Amino acid sequence: MSPPLLQVESLTVHYGKRVAVDALNLSLQAGEIVAMLGPNGAGKSTSLLAIAGALVPSAGTIKVEGTALTEDPLRVRARIGFADQPPSLYDFFTVEEHLAFVAETRGKSEPEAHGKMLVELGLGPIAKRLCRELSFGMRQRVGLAAALVGGVDVVLLDETLNGLDPRAAVRARKSLKVAADAGAAILMSTHLLGIAERLCDRILIMDQGLLKADVSGGELETLLSKGPGAIEDFYLSLVSDQEDKSE
Repeated sequence: MSPPLLQVESLTVHYGKRVAVDALNLSLQAGEIVAMLGPNGAGKSTSLLAIAGALVPSAGTIKVEGTALTEDPLRVRARIGFADQPPSLYDFFTVEEHLAFVAETRGKSEPEAHGKMLVELGLGPIAKRLCRELSFGMRQRVGLAAALVGGVDVVLLDETLNGLDPRAAVRARKSLKVAADAGAAILMSTHLLGIAERLCDRILIMDQGLLKADVSGGELETLLSKGPGAIEDFYLSLVSDQEDKSE
């Protein structure tokens, strides 16, 4: 097997005394689409923020193709596309200006590629609109486009497929498949179990800052072969019922 495109070792994040992410170890190969499942507060968003370089971890190492984020932060960040939640957009840019700016910061000023991305995600009709004028679903799509534009190596998505109408969701899945086929590694947090089942090669389950399961290959096929609800049942068997405990 080739070296991992993304390597996360002992990633730990503290918020005061609370451990939000507890010694996370994770590696992604080029072409993988990986779903990260877990309840609110499980550490999913915090993990993605740290991997993207938007949050300084308390401990651990993050590498993209062997280069540590701390070793060459500008170069590594330029190779990571991150769609956070809610989407961080330049509100007074038009949609096409936003994508062009993001791509340029990654050293990839390619108007033809930007235009193709707009078409793929159905954003052509709103390309001239200011980002501040967009609905939630449209902002989600623009955030996804910005995460993908510029030929990044690692794509991180935080609930980015939530709030999309069915047609937009199909477009988004196709765009992610295209990116993975081109060699990107994609890590996405989601509460949409159906998306995880249909789109992802691998499923991670986090709870209380810990990685509880990492299922792929034959193990994932066996799980899915059990029929509708198998992923949900597996998830519920591993994740604590925090609401009941708090009552």
